[in-house]
Amino acid sequence: MEPPRYPSLYQINTRVWLTQLSQALGRPATLDDIPDAELDRLAGLGFDWIWLLSVWRTGPVAQQISRTNREWRHEFQHTLPDLREDDIAGSGFAITGYTVHPGLGGDAALARLRGRLRDRGQRLMLDFVPNHTAPDHPWVEEHPEYYVAGTESDLAQAPHNYTRLRLRQGDTVLALGRDPYFAGWPDTLQLDYSNPATQEAMRGELLRIAGQCDGVRCDMAMLVLPDVFERTWGRRAPLFWPETTRAVRERTPGFCFMAEVYWDLEWTMQQQGFDYAYDKRLYDRLRDAHARPVREHLRADPAYQDKLARFMENHDEPRAAATFAPPMHQAAAIITYLSPGLRFFHQGQFEGRTRRISPHLVRAPLEPTDEGVQRFYDRLLAVLRATAVRNGAWRLLECVPAWDANWTSDSFLAFAWEIDGERRLVAVNYAASQGQCYVRLPFAPGHGRTQLMDLMSDAHYDRDSPELVSRGLYLDLPAWGYHVFDVRTA
Repeated sequence: MEPPRYPSLYQINTRVWLTQLSQALGRPATLDDIPDAELDRLAGLGFDWIWLLSVWRTGPVAQQISRTNREWRHEFQHTLPDLREDDIAGSGFAITGYTVHPGLGGDAALARLRGRLRDRGQRLMLDFVPNHTAPDHPWVEEHPEYYVAGTESDLAQAPHNYTRLRLRQGDTVLALGRDPYFAGWPDTLQLDYSNPATQEAMRGELLRIAGQCDGVRCDMAMLVLPDVFERTWGRRAPLFWPETTRAVRERTPGFCFMAEVYWDLEWTMQQQGFDYAYDKRLYDRLRDAHARPVREHLRADPAYQDKLARFMENHDEPRAAATFAPPMHQAAAIITYLSPGLRFFHQGQFEGRTRRISPHLVRAPLEPTDEGVQRFYDRLLAVLRATAVRNGAWRLLECVPAWDANWTSDSFLAFAWEIDGERRLVAVNYAASQGQCYVRLPFAPGHGRTQLMDLMSDAHYDRDSPELVSRGLYLDLPAWGYHVFDVRTA
């Protein structure tokens, strides 16, 4: 079956999920223990992609660093007031090898799970961490030249960015993995992308990963861009992504690359072979609660927007239910997920969870389900399963003042979706006050009556079609109010 133009992705914290299953089973659970009924449920909700976070092998060195880092432990304790040592497994991004962790069942269990997903028409996404490895990765002993080396002077001047390691061939100073704006991550070592051998080794890792899944989410993908790498480390690196994405797709046609990317480098990543790039800009503008910057963002070229991953939360961001007040949360979600691009959801989002779970942890706190949030997402996911918003044509609509000097129309955003006579009209008053406007419809309603059925509520409107053509649709919405109309001509 042909994949949809605008798919939906569900991110799962694998280790947390298996901890919950282990508690239910009374024994350690592996990927083989994930119930078919749960996979059926996710397929029924309309998810085309399942992203399993943190399946790769990690080691004891990074785990010990996670357990002894005071700042991190304070965060862990906030998440889990009854924190235990076993809850801290170490970051899933401090990787010692791209084979599935034995505690999760190994590569064979992943292959079986992938087959089960494929039987349901779903594809599997996994992590790829290009910038760094764990301190106890085999390459540290076997190929120290793959890493950014430092000096004793570097270590003395910037101990937050370098570390001393005792290797078989003697003590050495290596750089910690980092981005140019923050101190190094103490449980990682920085790979040297100015070394062609490093690039070739990482390309080989990706080629192997491509045999185990259908796509990868590339952690902090922009850090290995030549300009960014030079700004961070003072050395020029050859381009990595264009040749790598091409090589992987030559061997595995249709393989998907999603970039975690910031600093307005989304277009750059798309040009270098990525199918999708994080749209952090939309998230930030929605969080800032001003409609006009959101609307301006959505005026971008449709080909660019089609390759953006739109989200309300993920393992790095705070929980949506803790960031957005309930009415604003719903309005922001309507805009996020009824815009073009990849619809990216996170485990716990539908239940209204409020505590972010660090990738270092393998247990989640017990939180009650917010029934109102769950009802909202049940309806939204039903909307997203419709052909019009999975494969249709999207356009941003004009909202005009309802009368002279009524400035509240500036707070409205409106979209249309259409395919083969199936039409959807989305309108949101993205403001903390009531507003009015007229929306210019792109459809030709004809000469009779037009039926507008709100798919997110029980509202149903009947309007004169010629008036809709001449004036547009009049809307009067409360603060953070919205409609998602199924538009039909009587």
